[in-house]
Amino acid sequence: MRVKIARFSHSEGIRYGIVDEGDLVVLAGDPLFAGFETTGERIPLADAALLAPVIPRSKVVCVGRNYHEHAAEFGNVAPEEPLLFLKPNTSVIGPGDAILRPAISERTEFEGELVVVIGRIAKNVRAEDALDYVFGYTVGNDFTARDIQRKDGQWTRGKGFDTFCPLGPAIETDFDPATARIETRVNGEVRQQAPLTDMIHSVADIIAYASAAFTLLPGDVIMTGTPAGVGPVVAGDTIEIEVTGVGTLRNPVRDATPVP
Repeated sequence: MRVKIARFSHSEGIRYGIVDEGDLVVLAGDPLFAGFETTGERIPLADAALLAPVIPRSKVVCVGRNYHEHAAEFGNVAPEEPLLFLKPNTSVIGPGDAILRPAISERTEFEGELVVVIGRIAKNVRAEDALDYVFGYTVGNDFTARDIQRKDGQWTRGKGFDTFCPLGPAIETDFDPATARIETRVNGEVRQQAPLTDMIHSVADIIAYASAAFTLLPGDVIMTGTPAGVGPVVAGDTIEIEVTGVGTLRNPVRDATPVP
């Protein structure tokens, strides 16, 4: 069943809906667990506030250096196997939410990515079966405090701050990465642009590789890597990441309030 699923807030709380032109067809529950049963209610998109379409139950799995040109722009060799790291689910925000630059970082950067939403428990999945475990796809920003990443020598803190994982605007359940492109814009200026076929490791291969290491749960997400062109942003900038066929994720950048 091909649908576009949004998670949103409205007067009656946080709900899920199928995007149908300018409306949201309200679902009875979380479609990851309750399917696509509708309540019969329709809410205009203009009256709803879109949220991150999924809050990962346990983890955000990320893939580093998954485009040859992106690896090269930092002087790295593309890894022969997927280079995995994790973000905490507390880093997730939704479309329109502000990304907060921590006071301890002097260089923060965007990384536009295609995101995979896992639909059922996956462990030791074969690549040829991997897409059967996908619920759908959305758009993400692997926001990074680059100076902290380099200082620490590993990636957890530099990529794991609160607000450093924007997701949205919705989940597309029927999507073929082979036909799509990703584009990142900062204040309307194109900074990244590539076909998703430029990924070194495919979605299926990444799922197989990750599930051999740890169990993937429904609602977990996989960020599949970013193309070349990443760069710094400052407070006041707006980042837009568009994946054709999925949607555009837009977030402003702000400075976080320093901790006393």
